[in-house]
Amino acid sequence: MTMTRGLHSVQSEQKPTDAQRHWLERGAKQPGGKLPLFDEWGQRVHEGVVRSCIAHGWAEPWFTNPLKPDWLVCKLTNEGRHIVDRH
Repeated sequence: MTMTRGLHSVQSEQKPTDAQRHWLERGAKQPGGKLPLFDEWGQRVHEGVVRSCIAHGWAEPWFTNPLKPDWLVCKLTNEGRHIVDRH
């Protein structure tokens, strides 16, 4: 989101929700920043969390799973790592 203040534009930082931050933090601990498909209780991570993190640029699709093409296998972006470090 860009806000105009005087003659300068200021980029306001989006803060992740608790669910987004938790998912991103789990990926920060994995090799290559691979984000988990399932939570600690074996439930699939909500697709809305995944898609919103992609939309914010915090995560990106990594590869397509040929056995489950509807699953989004993602990894952290550099911006996602910065979000984890800042929050």
